[in-house]
Amino acid sequence: MFPIRPNEPDYALLKDPVSQTHNRYGKPIETVPQGHELRGQSLNINGCREIGMNPNRYKQHGFFFNADNCIACHACEAACSEKNDNPAHIAFRSVGFVEGGTYPNTQRLNISMACNHCDNPVCLKGCPTRAYTKFAEYGAVLQDPDICFGCGYCTWVCPYNAPQLDPVKGQVSKCNMCVDRLEVGLKPACVSACLGKALDFGVIENIPEGRTQAKTEIPGFPRTDITHPNIRFQQTRVPQRDMMRMDGMPLKYHRDDTTGAFKPEVDAKHGFRREWNLGKLLGSHENAHIAFTLSAQAVMGAFLLIVLGAVSGYAPMAGLVSGPASLPALGIMLALMSFGLFKLNMHLGKPHRFYRGFNNLRHSPVSREIAGVTLFFAGLAGFSASTLVDTFGWLVLPDWLPALFATLGLLGAGFGGYYMYRLYRIPARPFWDHWHTGAAFAGTALSLGSLLLALVALVTGEMTPVLGKLLAGITLLGLFIEGIGLVAHARDLKTRGGEGAASHYEQTTSYGNAYGLRNTLLSLSLVLALNIGLLGSANPIVFGLLAFMTLASAILGRALFYVLVIPTTMPGAFFWKNRSFVEHAREVGLAHMPQLGVAYEQHHAFRVDELLKTLSSFFTRKKMDAARQSVPSPAAPRKQGGYPG
Repeated sequence: MFPIRPNEPDYALLKDPVSQTHNRYGKPIETVPQGHELRGQSLNINGCREIGMNPNRYKQHGFFFNADNCIACHACEAACSEKNDNPAHIAFRSVGFVEGGTYPNTQRLNISMACNHCDNPVCLKGCPTRAYTKFAEYGAVLQDPDICFGCGYCTWVCPYNAPQLDPVKGQVSKCNMCVDRLEVGLKPACVSACLGKALDFGVIENIPEGRTQAKTEIPGFPRTDITHPNIRFQQTRVPQRDMMRMDGMPLKYHRDDTTGAFKPEVDAKHGFRREWNLGKLLGSHENAHIAFTLSAQAVMGAFLLIVLGAVSGYAPMAGLVSGPASLPALGIMLALMSFGLFKLNMHLGKPHRFYRGFNNLRHSPVSREIAGVTLFFAGLAGFSASTLVDTFGWLVLPDWLPALFATLGLLGAGFGGYYMYRLYRIPARPFWDHWHTGAAFAGTALSLGSLLLALVALVTGEMTPVLGKLLAGITLLGLFIEGIGLVAHARDLKTRGGEGAASHYEQTTSYGNAYGLRNTLLSLSLVLALNIGLLGSANPIVFGLLAFMTLASAILGRALFYVLVIPTTMPGAFFWKNRSFVEHAREVGLAHMPQLGVAYEQHHAFRVDELLKTLSSFFTRKKMDAARQSVPSPAAPRKQGGYPG
């Protein structure tokens, strides 16, 4: 167990003689009832089988932050990083601030934040590897970095930026509530180190001694309805009407005089000049997602058209279904799908652990997307192989076999495509949380899928004016669906306000020229597709131009989709937790200075020997699991634990 010093100061000890029965959201503070099987089990901290004697061991605990007292000394950050042996670029707890007023009446509000160990931990439900566990002990949400394969989805869904994706190790880690200290009656290290008694800790809803408030929101703290975080605030000083973020986010927090609540609004700190910023746009961290989503959606759309053409027996599609164009089309589709899957897998922090993506089919949309896309790829590969065998007459296959593979492919495309969309409906990322995401994905599948088949038909000589009309009409439909979604998206972002409106501001200023180019290309593609659809054409130049403009529009649009999203995260400082400074430090080389807390991405230097080693150990996973249980980590979830309910 964690050793206790004989002269441990009084402020470092847990003291909760009484507590309420339910929190303000109506959830019981008692994590499991008396006599439950999870009671009386050891957390196996450092391999120790002892059980903590804390009388409130099975009650939800949480942090209390007194904003009046915080002086931004960062002692809490230092204590947390020292205890968890974190490198300079990783901090489970960080201090940011917002400022308001004008000289001489200025005000600064500091905010210290770590994981809030929420009642509804979206990180747990979103993680495809089941690296997270909501423990009965103290209500702690713990994460095991050894299970994580570095997809980073938990960092997307968390509104508070609590999970930290290490760009060096390629894995996520986070605050573990210092459960080893709680077991022996000590408060977390960050609380014990706080100089101004701004941080406190205990059973949730208990107001610490000498405090008068227990609010759920202060300026700069994201919305609480997503996860019901277990943190409470005191702030008795009246803040200014507008509190500004000092990091690069174009956001400020405006006080509603009727309710007194602070809501995020656009802060046009970058001005209104339209710029290109193509380097940032096309060189973002999410390029692998751009390649995967575009290639997968194009192939899914093309496969749908081929199968529907085969089922319907529509004569103009005959050349694509069973003629000389079928094998080249299927071969290109397989190559594109393989390329997208490869790019996505190598984007993981631990690509050799890809098989763990299936571990959370019960809750995670990422796991469901992976399962659906895998099923689609299997159906596509089987359908392509059966077509190849049938074309060359190598074997006599039963008639039901290609139909089976086609059915598997369609089921996989439907299931995987739906969850490819659902995984982006993240409340913590308002720019994505809109139906336009589904419209963009479906429109891309129709437009790029039909153009893929059109180009193959042109090269193989199977294109006819009637087929050209059909494929151009489907392209037109896809572009129209995407365009309608984009118009509605821009309108809704401006009216909703908040982080979504800030994303729209960035879209029309920092990336305004690229945004305008995408819209121009989309409009020209619509006009050209309409012209082909009305007149019919088998001209390769016309279709080539349409394909080029549509693909360029899709790449720009998808790049904007990823680079523009502004999450509902906590405010940072001038250097710390400031995305703009991180980008600048990496561009000019300041990231080589570890004291700045910025690191270059290094986990993509993946070696073949690691893959061979992993494949070898895959067949002895039981031995690995047994060894993992003995690792001295307070954050290692018990198998018999799990998420209550």
